[in-house]
Amino acid sequence: MERVWPLTAEEQEATAKSSATGTPTVIVDDLHIVYKVYGATSAEEKGNAATALLRLVKRQGRPQMREVHAVKGVSFVARHGDAIGIIGRNGSGKSTLLRAIAGLLPPHSGAVYTDGQPSLLGVNAALMKELTGERNITLGCYAMGMTPSEVRAKYDEIVDFSGIGEFVQFPMSTYSSGMGARLRFAIASAKVHDVLLIDEALATGDREFRKRSQKRIMQMRESAGTVFLVAHNLDVIEETCNRVIWLHKGKIKMDGDPAEVIGAYNKA
Repeated sequence: MERVWPLTAEEQEATAKSSATGTPTVIVDDLHIVYKVYGATSAEEKGNAATALLRLVKRQGRPQMREVHAVKGVSFVARHGDAIGIIGRNGSGKSTLLRAIAGLLPPHSGAVYTDGQPSLLGVNAALMKELTGERNITLGCYAMGMTPSEVRAKYDEIVDFSGIGEFVQFPMSTYSSGMGARLRFAIASAKVHDVLLIDEALATGDREFRKRSQKRIMQMRESAGTVFLVAHNLDVIEETCNRVIWLHKGKIKMDGDPAEVIGAYNKA
C-alpha cells in the first residue's frame, strides 16, 4: 500500500488556496514577445504613399526593419472561474499578450500553457462584411466548433442578445461599428469557452449592452470558464473582473484586487 505523507503547513495552505480559486487554465511563464516592423526613425520618414514614392524616385530602399519588444518577462497563472482585466496605457502590450495566449503570436522566449482552446473574440467568430448577419452567425458558430443543431438552438438568443433586430438580414457592410461589436460578442459568448479573450469588444456598446455583456461574462465564470478582458473603461473592468493585471511597457507593474490595482493605476 502506498504511503501517504502528511502535508506541511505550507502545502496545506497551497492546496486550500488552489481548491478555492480553481484549477489552472492558463500559465504564462517568463513570456517575451518580440516582433519586427518596418519603421521610420523620424516623423518625416513615416511609411505613407507619398514618402514611398519619394524613396522610389530617389532610388532609396525600404525603411529599416526594427524590433519591438512588446512583452517582457510576463508570468502569471489564471484559474477556472477567473475574470482577469488587463489594463495599461496604449502600447503597454495588452493586445499582444492576448494574441500570445490565443496562440497567434509565437513566444520569442518563455512559454504559454493553456488547458483547452483559447478563443480570441473577433478571430474565432470572424465576420465577413459582404454576408448578412444571419450567415455570419452560422459561419461564426461553425468556426467555434458548434454543430448545426447547436447553431439552430442558439440562433434566436444570439440575435436577441446582439440587439441588431431586422438588420440580421442585411449585409454586415451596413452595420455601424457598435452593431458589429455587439454581434461579435453575441456569437463568441454563445458557446462556453475554456478561455475567452475579449479585446475592447465592449467599448462601442451602449450602457444596456454593457450590462448584458457583464452579466454574460459572470455566467461564463460560473460555468468554470476563464475570461480575459481588455477595456479602456475601467468601470467595466472593476465591475466585471475579480482580478486585474496592470501592464506597463510590456511588464507587469501590479497584479491583484481590481479596486487596489485600478486605484494605483489612476494615481500613476
